[in-house]
Amino acid sequence: MRIRRFRPEDTDAVVALWTAAGLTRPWNDPRKDIARKASVQPELFVVAEDDSGNLVGSVMAGYDGHRGWLNYLAASPGARGLGVGRALVEHAEQALHGLGCPKVSLQVRAGNQDAVDFYRHLGYTIDDTVDLGKRLIAD
Repeated sequence: MRIRRFRPEDTDAVVALWTAAGLTRPWNDPRKDIARKASVQPELFVVAEDDSGNLVGSVMAGYDGHRGWLNYLAASPGARGLGVGRALVEHAEQALHGLGCPKVSLQVRAGNQDAVDFYRHLGYTIDDTVDLGKRLIAD
């Protein structure tokens, strides 16, 4: 497996990966999310390829000077359990640490216990917070 920076020609494969992983939602256009990330810290958007060059994982990371964030961590269903997710998280953590980031945060959809268990296994803990959101641009 190889982790590398996202390239525009990866877009279709990334959207297919996110769809297969159950990450897409009707109110978030994945192509717009990709385009937005490509314009803000694009070096923190990486994909994983298997030995045949097939895209098997992705993660978007970001750092705002206070916290790092992980978004769209995905491993293809056929690659789960092979260390793809762990490798992507570790890659993102190292990149964020290199920027001076003191803490990484992420959000997991309510009811996704498998994702919570995955992150807990990697040393993440549940923060006692309430997520609030406000859409500024309707997709």
